Amino acid sequence: MNTIQKKLIKLTLFLFTTVVFAQADQVSVVSNENGMKLVVNENDFMINGMNWDYIPIGTNTVNADFWNKSDDVIKAGLDSEMSLLKNMNVNVIRQYTGIPAKWIQYIYENYGIYTMLNHSFGRYGLTIDGVWDPVTDYSKPRTQEFLLTEIDKLVEEYKNTPGLLLYLLGNENNYGLFWAGAETEDFPDDEKEKEFIGEKRGRPMYRLINEAAKKIKAKDLSHPVAICNGDVLFIDIVAEECIDIDIYGVNAYRGISFGDIFQVVKDKLNKPIMFTEFGADAFNAIDNAEDQKSQAYYMVGNWKEIYENAAGLGKANNSIGGFTFQFSDGWWKYAFDDRKNADKHDNIATWSNGGYARDLEGSENNMNEEWFGICAKGPTNERGLYDLYPRAAYYALREAHQLKPYDAGMTLDFVDNYFDNISLTDAVLRARGDKAALGTTSSKILGISNLRAEFTTFNTGGSLITTPDDPDPDADSDVYPNQLGFDHMESFYIGVYANPTSNMRANVNVNIVGHVAENPIDEIFYENRARIRSVEGEDGSIDLSDINRVQVYQAEYEWNAKDFDLRGFYRTGHYHWGYEGDFFGLYPEANYGPNLDIYNGEILGFEIDGKRSLDGLKVAFGPQLWWGANPAILLKYSRTIGKFEQFIIMI
Repeated sequence: MNTIQKKLIKLTLFLFTTVVFAQADQVSVVSNENGMKLVVNENDFMINGMNWDYIPIGTNTVNADFWNKSDDVIKAGLDSEMSLLKNMNVNVIRQYTGIPAKWIQYIYENYGIYTMLNHSFGRYGLTIDGVWDPVTDYSKPRTQEFLLTEIDKLVEEYKNTPGLLLYLLGNENNYGLFWAGAETEDFPDDEKEKEFIGEKRGRPMYRLINEAAKKIKAKDLSHPVAICNGDVLFIDIVAEECIDIDIYGVNAYRGISFGDIFQVVKDKLNKPIMFTEFGADAFNAIDNAEDQKSQAYYMVGNWKEIYENAAGLGKANNSIGGFTFQFSDGWWKYAFDDRKNADKHDNIATWSNGGYARDLEGSENNMNEEWFGICAKGPTNERGLYDLYPRAAYYALREAHQLKPYDAGMTLDFVDNYFDNISLTDAVLRARGDKAALGTTSSKILGISNLRAEFTTFNTGGSLITTPDDPDPDADSDVYPNQLGFDHMESFYIGVYANPTSNMRANVNVNIVGHVAENPIDEIFYENRARIRSVEGEDGSIDLSDINRVQVYQAEYEWNAKDFDLRGFYRTGHYHWGYEGDFFGLYPEANYGPNLDIYNGEILGFEIDGKRSLDGLKVAFGPQLWWGANPAILLKYSRTIGKFEQFIIMI
C-alpha cells in the first residue's frame, strides 16, 4: 500500500468519525415489564433537568435578546452557568425556540448537557398576517396552517443537532385557554365552565398538537415528542386526541408531594410522565422574607417522588425525570404584561396554593413568581453578564442528582434512605456564603445613587436694553439682570439610597448651590433661591447671602408589607387613577418634567395599595398631592362583582 493510499484511508476514517460524532443522538421511549424509560444511544437516561434562561435584571423575555449578543458574550454567559449546572449533575436544560442550533451543540459538547427544545405553540398569543391575538383560537384554519408551518421549519432546522434530546410542544396551554398573558392567576372553580372550555377550545388545540407531533415524526424519528400540559386538566381529551405524543409533560405545583399524578397518567394515557415544571419559591409570604430552607424542602420532596416512580422500582414505573423550575430568579415576572418593574425584585404573591403550607395563611396568596430560582441573580456588568449565587436548594439538589435510579441493584428502600439523609440544614449553611457574597455586590444597606455637577455659562448683551455694563452699587441688590457680559452657575446633586431589607427602600437627592449667576434675563430657575435677598431691619436694608444653598431636591421611599404597599414621594411624581375607575380625574398625574424645577414647584404625599384582606383599596394623602393642590386625602375601593368591576372614590 503506497503513501497516497494510506493518506486516503486515514482521511476517510477521519471524515467517517467526524460524521458519526456530529450526527444526532438516538433517543427513544422504551416500555417493558419493568416500566417506561427514556433511552439515549442505547443507555437508560433519567432526566435531571432545569428550566434555564439568561435574563439580566432590568430586562425581560422580550428584550433580553441573549442569543443575538456577540459570540464572546454568549460563550461567557454559557460557560458561567453551564459549569454550575454540570456541577449539580443537571443533564438537560429546557429551552424555547430561538436558541441557535450551534449553541445547543456547544452546550452539549463542552458540558455534556442536552437540550429539550420547546415550541410554545401559541401559548402566549400569535401574530398572524399582521394581527395580534392574545388568546390563540386553535380551531381557525389559518391558525392551524401557521403553527404547523412553524413546526415544519423547526424540525428542518434542529433535527440533526448534536445535543438535542427531544421536542416539547406548548407550555401549559390548557391554562392559556382561560387567561391571556404570562402572569399566573388563580384558576376558575366552576366545573361546568372548565368542561365547556375543554370541549370548545381545548379539543381543537390537542388535536392540532397531535398533528404537529405527526409532522415532527415524519421528518425526525430520532427524537421523541412531548406535550406540556398544566397538571392533569383535560387529560381525558389528551388521551383521545394526542395518541401520537410519546411523553406526557406536565407543569405541576402540588407542594411537597405530587400525589396520585403518576398513577393517573399511567391509567389514563399509559405514557411516561416528565415534569416540565415544578418547584417552590424562596420567599415566605407570612414572614415576608427569603426562606431558602422551605424551598429546598419542597424541591427535595418532589425529586424523591420522581426517582421513586422510575422504572423498575415498584411504584408507577413511568417517571422519566423532570425540570426544576427554575435556575435563577425572574425579576421581570410581576407586572410583565405592563412591561414594568423588571429592575425590582418584587415580593408580591400573585396566586394561592394550598400545597405549600409553610407560608399559607388562610386563603391569602403565597406564591411569589419572582423568587423561584435556586440561584439568586447578581447585578449586570457592562457586557450584559451577571453572576449567580446558589441558594440552599442548589446544594440539596446537587446531592439528590448524584443518585442513579437505573443502577443495577437499585431499590425503593435505597432511594428513600438516600433522600432522607440529604441534610437541608447543611445546604442552608453552604448557601450562606453565597448570600453574603451577593449582599456585598447588590444589596448594600446604604450607597450613593446620584452624583452630578452642572456648570452653566450665561451671556447677557444687546444695544436696546437698560441693563448696565457693570453692577450699579446704588441699585437694589435683588434686581436682575444687574450687568451685561458673562456669568456662571454652579449646581451640585448628591443622592443617597437606603435598602435596609428586601421589602424596604428609600432614596434622597440633595441639591447644593455654589455660585449663582447674576445676569440671566429669565429670573425663574431652580437655583435662584440662593441669590442675595434684601430685607428691612432696624438699621435699614440688610443683604442676606448664602441662604438656602442646600435643599432636598427629590425624595422617595417604598415599603412592601404583607397587607399593603406604601410609597412616599417628594417632587418625584406619581400616576393617575384614570385607568382604575377615576373617570373624572379626581387624582391627576403628577409628573411634570423640568417644569417643576423651573418654577421651583413641589409635590408631597404618599400612596397606599392594599393587599390580601385590603385588596382593592387605594389611599393617597398629602399636603400637596399634585402641583398647587390643597391638603387632601383620597380613597378608592374597587371590587369585582360578577364580570363587572365596581369603583368607589371618596375625597
